[in-house]
Amino acid sequence: MAAPSQALEDPSLERHFKGHRDAVTCVDFSLNTKHLVTKGESTVFRAHTATVRSVHFCSDGQSLVTASDDKTVKVWSTHRQRFLFSLTQHINWVRCARFSPDGRLIVSASDDKTVKLWDKTSRECIHSYCEHGGFVTYVDFHPSGTCIAAAGMDNTVKVWDARTHRLLQHYQLHSAAVNALSFHPSGNYLITASSDSTLKILDLMEGRLLYTLHGHQGPATTVAFSRTGEYFASGGSDEQVMVWKSNFDMVDYGDMKPRRPPPLASSAGTLPEMDLPVPPGREKSLESVQGEPQEPVSMPQTLTSTLEHIVGQLDILTQTVSILEQRLTLTEDRLKQCLENQQLIMQRPPP
Repeated sequence: MAAPSQALEDPSLERHFKGHRDAVTCVDFSLNTKHLVTKGESTVFRAHTATVRSVHFCSDGQSLVTASDDKTVKVWSTHRQRFLFSLTQHINWVRCARFSPDGRLIVSASDDKTVKLWDKTSRECIHSYCEHGGFVTYVDFHPSGTCIAAAGMDNTVKVWDARTHRLLQHYQLHSAAVNALSFHPSGNYLITASSDSTLKILDLMEGRLLYTLHGHQGPATTVAFSRTGEYFASGGSDEQVMVWKSNFDMVDYGDMKPRRPPPLASSAGTLPEMDLPVPPGREKSLESVQGEPQEPVSMPQTLTSTLEHIVGQLDILTQTVSILEQRLTLTEDRLKQCLENQQLIMQRPPP
């Protein structure tokens, strides 16, 4: 591994754009990084029966996947501009759906508090991740395609191995809902946008917070790295789009191909040692992060979260059974009353 060629610099705000009259919900860069998009509603493809929350193109450009408040994920042919099929196991609004880098898998995030991994060919749900304690707002694949990360209204970001489905890392750094996230093309960093108005950059290989960025006046609703990782853009409910220069990408780590997925948290709740250089200044952030929880959650806590989810579902089932029993009792009482009235009528002497 080549030694860093220069000290790490802080991310810097390059430009900000004003002109929108409502919250900015999505940003993305063109392939040449010279153009920046903001996205609005589109009605070119019609099949959903409610609001469309997410649109993502497959890497081959032949299909796209959409997520909707109608509780479905739909896949479309871009060449023929027609609907192909639906994925329908979510039981609440679906906020986000993304293709894997190779286009074989689809991952979706929903208000039913689950993240679901799908096989595009068989159209079957491979696994449901139930560790989130609130609505899941955003999900995406690691550039290697071997991991997925999801953001939630429980203020957390979670990273899973897409092959073994194990929870690798858990972060609770924001003080409000996490609305979006984006992997750096190298796979080493993750950036998040939150309703606490901040952006945070995480070092996935070391499992720690690098930077907390302020700029938006109100919730930061979306964030995305450019294709090279040299820049990232953010949008917010303040109707502004901000373009930032990463700067940490200027460090020479040799080739910048996607790295291996993030390491697994040990039972002690800390990350194993990684053979990666730490450039001078890496520890510096744009505000003090002392006192903020930065360690990934240990596996026993994951089990606890899963058990809590199961208990919650059992409570709902118990309440449902109780309601049905009450309705059944009421129906029986009414039936008895009807029979008694009928008997009284039958016993009356004819006029």
